[in-house]
Amino acid sequence: MRSVINPLYRIYLSWLPYLKFRPDKWIYEIVRFTNDYRLYKSQQKNQNFETSVSYWYPCLTDRTSNTPLDPVYFFQDSWAASKIFEYKPASHVDIGSAAKTIGILSQFVPITMVDIRPIALQMKGLHFKQGTILDLPFETASQDSVSSLCVIEHIGLGRYGDPIDPWGSEKAIAELQRITRTDGIILFSVPIDSTCRVYFNAHRAFTKEYILNLFSSCELMEDKYIYGTELVDTYNQSKGFGIGLYKFRKK
Repeated sequence: MRSVINPLYRIYLSWLPYLKFRPDKWIYEIVRFTNDYRLYKSQQKNQNFETSVSYWYPCLTDRTSNTPLDPVYFFQDSWAASKIFEYKPASHVDIGSAAKTIGILSQFVPITMVDIRPIALQMKGLHFKQGTILDLPFETASQDSVSSLCVIEHIGLGRYGDPIDPWGSEKAIAELQRITRTDGIILFSVPIDSTCRVYFNAHRAFTKEYILNLFSSCELMEDKYIYGTELVDTYNQSKGFGIGLYKFRKK
């Protein structure tokens, strides 16, 4: 029964963003918004600003008790940034990681960003190359510093319009190692689990053992793990799903 319930539950979760509309909550927030506006208008007017119903811009979902954070990207991106600042490469190549994070990092170290989908914005220090992680536009052993954060688990599952390929992740990891020079650094993150699984078509999850096997041409320099809202130093297979953060050095 569990084998049927779990997929149905995940399908439900995938539809949840489309099902969250609650008329009662919406009406409550509209009333709150209009009351706040009347209160604002009733107080001493700030002559430096024009205030009118014509400029209403209701933000009805931002009044939360806690600052919303995705623990994966909060921990993962902070970890990757600390590693880059620590070893200070002359330049860096990133494949497919979150563009916002890479844009920030590019203000401290020149970065070439590779993705199958082009970015529309330009920024000093950030150079974009359109390409695929299965055939990176770099010579073999040409890069000193490489990153790919929560990317390779998606390769070959069709989620982002890429071709279906059951071996997509393995091929992607081989490409990361191909372009990295001897003694070069690879910063890498991926979902981990108690066993290797495909959560089609969201992502794959890996064991630490399999990750180390796939990075056979590298030496593991550091690993961290995100379980729920905690960043810990040790892989715990019994905890099930999490995110592994790995710093490798090419042998």
